[in-house]
Amino acid sequence: MPYSGEISELAALVLQPGFVGTSAPDWVRRRLAEGLGGVALFARNVESPGQVAALTAQLRAERPEVIVAIDEEAGDVTRLESRQGSSRPGNLALGAIDDPALTEAVAHDLGRDLAQAGITLNYAPDVDVNSNPDNPIIGVRAFGSDPALVARHGAAFVTGLQAAGVAACAKHFPGHGDTAVDSHHAVPVIDRDRAELEACELVPFRAAVAAGARSVMTGHLLVPAYDAELPATLSARILHDLLRVELGFDGLIVTDGIEMQGVSRRYGLEGATVRAVAAGADAVCVGGDHADERTAVRLRDAIVAAVRSGELPEERLRDAAERVRRLAAWTVRVQTETGARAGDRATAGASVVGLAAARRAVRVTMTDAGSSALPLRRPPHVVEFAPPRNIAIGAETPWGLGTPLDDLLPGTTAVRFAEEDLTGRPGRVLEGVDGQPLVLVVRDLHRHPWMAAAVSSALAARPDAVVVEMGLPELVTGAVHLATYGATRACGQAAAEIIAGTSIPAPQPLAA
Repeated sequence: MPYSGEISELAALVLQPGFVGTSAPDWVRRRLAEGLGGVALFARNVESPGQVAALTAQLRAERPEVIVAIDEEAGDVTRLESRQGSSRPGNLALGAIDDPALTEAVAHDLGRDLAQAGITLNYAPDVDVNSNPDNPIIGVRAFGSDPALVARHGAAFVTGLQAAGVAACAKHFPGHGDTAVDSHHAVPVIDRDRAELEACELVPFRAAVAAGARSVMTGHLLVPAYDAELPATLSARILHDLLRVELGFDGLIVTDGIEMQGVSRRYGLEGATVRAVAAGADAVCVGGDHADERTAVRLRDAIVAAVRSGELPEERLRDAAERVRRLAAWTVRVQTETGARAGDRATAGASVVGLAAARRAVRVTMTDAGSSALPLRRPPHVVEFAPPRNIAIGAETPWGLGTPLDDLLPGTTAVRFAEEDLTGRPGRVLEGVDGQPLVLVVRDLHRHPWMAAAVSSALAARPDAVVVEMGLPELVTGAVHLATYGATRACGQAAAEIIAGTSIPAPQPLAA
């Protein structure tokens, strides 16, 4: 049965549930009035910046200091621009440019849009070191595979975002980069010793903490060097001993989505929530398909019951609630000082600095045979190869080159193939080309044998084809190869401009 009283209010304060709809549901408004500490927004809650500003105003009318969080990485993972694709490049593109001042400017530009839509906490930046190129969930979301590079850009992102009045959240502690498993589905194991973790995974988190990051997000990762039994989200050895004591982090620790199979499969939603708070988490993010009042109440009551049974020390819950209050107070103060007001930039969505950064990121590699291939003089036929969906990237988020190339070269045609579309029919790739210039668009070509085989076959028949990699450029192929380091709208626009000849790429040495 539900409990009431102070402990119930404290339990509600540490929750950040999601909800369905583009306006605040009655249950969310009612629970906020009763003490719910925050909410998490996802693509399902976003239609436009103006609509989000109206939504957050509804939330703030019930609880002025409510933490309104969003998962906006400003790259392939975007919520504020999920219907158009991000007008900024993602982390990998910024890392490829390696200009921390630019990264800070892009983050500040993003922070202004978020603050003026009423957002106070952003689940970004991703400071994982993508040391495993076969990583199915991080990839272009990371600044790169070098710990020092990731550290300097993660710190720059934190600085830029928070200067705009939005709390940054470095993720996924203690590092999700060296894994071939997606924690949405299972528990990845980071099988490194402490010295290796110190030299790689922990470097960017130390930099983020030193830069003043107000929040850190846990990863649902098993790190045997620190805890052989419990994933990081549920481990006091990792959240308290490592993050709080060794790294000296004093801000808000928030969980990755508690509904993810990395923790919920074994412990259930209630069990994972209680264990996370007991281990040192201060706020629990609830997303996925559990965006309803019943789940929020269940989790609140599970926390209360755990306090009463002694499973969760009351002092730990009070500490978590105080950290939530502290972050909320910081956001109110800083957004007041910076002058951010919801609704001020209701037309946000076209980042000038973002497009400029995306243009700087594109790398063009040519053989001698391809040196005269660009720009294209006629509308091309674009073939896009769609890999299995990365669950962190919204299915509704558009990507590719067909649309931006058609804007620049009217008459451009485009088709998209998944693996099942080409099974037994590899020749479909060249159907409908009709002598047009050919553009082959891939994402993480090195990770998908079916895609690599299809591209190789197409290049054998059309060696003049332009290959555009919108993921990790681990496998460079073709006489003309463009790497965008991400599949955002800005990245697509930047590549299309080079192909159509409306902008000049950064000079690259010819490949042998």
